[in-house]
Amino acid sequence: MTFFHLPAWVTSEISPCTPETHNVKEPMAFTATKDLMLPATVTGSWPRPRWYTMNMWGRPLDTAMMDPWFREQFSDAHAVVVSDQSRAGLDILTTGDYHLDEDVAGRSWHHYMLQRWKGFEHEELQTEKTRSPLLSYPVGTMLDSIYTTWRWPRVTGKVEHDPKNPLEYAKIWRIAQQAAVAAGKPVKFGTCSAQVLAFFLDSHTPHYDLDDKKQLVWDMAEAMNQELRQLAASGCKVIQVEEPTLHFMACYSPEKKDYLNFLVDAFNREIEGLDGVEVWIHTCWGNPNMQKVFTDESYANSIEIYLERLKGDVWTIEAAENDFKELPLFGKYKNSLKKKIAVGVISHRTLQADFPKVIAERIRRCLKHIPADKLVLSTDCGFGRQGFNRHLAFFKTVGIPMARNIILKELGLPERYVPAADEKLAWDQLPDREPFTHLKPLR
Repeated sequence: MTFFHLPAWVTSEISPCTPETHNVKEPMAFTATKDLMLPATVTGSWPRPRWYTMNMWGRPLDTAMMDPWFREQFSDAHAVVVSDQSRAGLDILTTGDYHLDEDVAGRSWHHYMLQRWKGFEHEELQTEKTRSPLLSYPVGTMLDSIYTTWRWPRVTGKVEHDPKNPLEYAKIWRIAQQAAVAAGKPVKFGTCSAQVLAFFLDSHTPHYDLDDKKQLVWDMAEAMNQELRQLAASGCKVIQVEEPTLHFMACYSPEKKDYLNFLVDAFNREIEGLDGVEVWIHTCWGNPNMQKVFTDESYANSIEIYLERLKGDVWTIEAAENDFKELPLFGKYKNSLKKKIAVGVISHRTLQADFPKVIAERIRRCLKHIPADKLVLSTDCGFGRQGFNRHLAFFKTVGIPMARNIILKELGLPERYVPAADEKLAWDQLPDREPFTHLKPLR
């Protein structure tokens, strides 16, 4: 017996999970955010429940799922994260990045695929003359501890998808989306962009030049594209590709125009063929263990690239961290935006759970530069890179939909339900409101 109808975005155009079902994508498509004013979401990663202690450590997901302990924790954890985010009132949920290992400073965000693609072996520190100077920090600082703890595999052959150990993005999404069906909300699946990985990799093979990493970036983009196409074929309607390096390069090496042009092509190749999918491009300025990496960052040199040259539907930006100082960059595009802009209205680096009225004022500032129908409300980056706790992440998140409702009311639009803000469902009630079971109030 069916007790509820599946939402249209779940049932429409679900294709068999075969490569043949998807051709090269023509126009991009709004799906999850279509006709939704001021959608609320978070970037992706979410702190684990304390009992979720299992990791894959490079194993195939199918192998790990044969372990009853892993299987139970993995499936239950995905049910928990979509429950947390549904209760918080988000419109678009995430997997929490719960397929990633709980390792130092969120290392698995980029290592998950490096442990599974062909062409890599043996992990070690990059050498002094091959590592980027951007990764060098004084001994005794947290960033030095992180970057000297992380190990990177050697590139020893052609990098390509491994059918014996696929990334299994489609299966992970199905586990989360199945748990979210009753909530009637789509689950966004996020993965780091292939091009950010090359930044940390040294070639030990004639397949790739040690200094010119274009071919390496391209091959990894093609490997990632296979996984993303399978994810789209499974029915996922929101796919987020995280941290293409264009804003870093445009900010710190703007003279490398040929390489910037190449990165545009590489990103567009990475997301090619995602028919009917709303593609999000997440950008921030680093999030190892919630740490701030740069102090002079700016989107000024890359805004035109992200808005006009990259394929995609939604561009997410870090904004709360720098007090929204770059919002005026959108002024010249305000009336011609093709993409929606997901603005981080809360920071993932602070311990303050901002009050809704504080976040609402930030949204008003955003609306001066970005039209309401093009604005998405999000976080600067994810909460799950080791440094955060789940209790705080939840209440920081609840503030976004509550603030959204303040603004919707001001715009004369209907508010949307936030379960965590429902007084009748508040877990703890004053004794006056439960007279049958509690002591009589003094007054």
